[in-house]
Amino acid sequence: MKTSTWALAVATFATMAFTSSCKSPGEKVESAQKEVKEADQNLEEAKEDYLTERESYKKEVAQKIEANNKSIAEFKERIAKEKKESKEQYTKRIDELNQKNTDMQKKMDDQKAEGKQKWEDFKAEFNHDMTSLNESIDDFRVKISKSIEPKK
Repeated sequence: MKTSTWALAVATFATMAFTSSCKSPGEKVESAQKEVKEADQNLEEAKEDYLTERESYKKEVAQKIEANNKSIAEFKERIAKEKKESKEQYTKRIDELNQKNTDMQKKMDDQKAEGKQKWEDFKAEFNHDMTSLNESIDDFRVKISKSIEPKK
């Protein structure tokens, strides 16, 4: 008898402790709704940050592409008075650089907002390609600067 009374007392205490620590179903629903609202707000903020960063990056790229266009136009002016053989070789290289620059612009224009991870992947590849293009333009600038000396 003593054991059953003791077991009943422990069971009663455990039940009271469990029920007093649990939230009511209404409280659970309210808590879950609050968490969902916070998650939605965080998601919306992250989406806005992503779109803002994307637009900022696109403006930055547009400036780089425009600078490349100016360099290419400058190259065309510099070689205009060159000998036919040199001019043809330089014109071919300028056309290649111009095509790469145009392709980069098209690649940026065609990029769709498909999520943060795809954007990061695209941006990494695009940065690599843009760096390569800018190095090619700089190398060409050095090459024509050495071969086309201003006449005194």
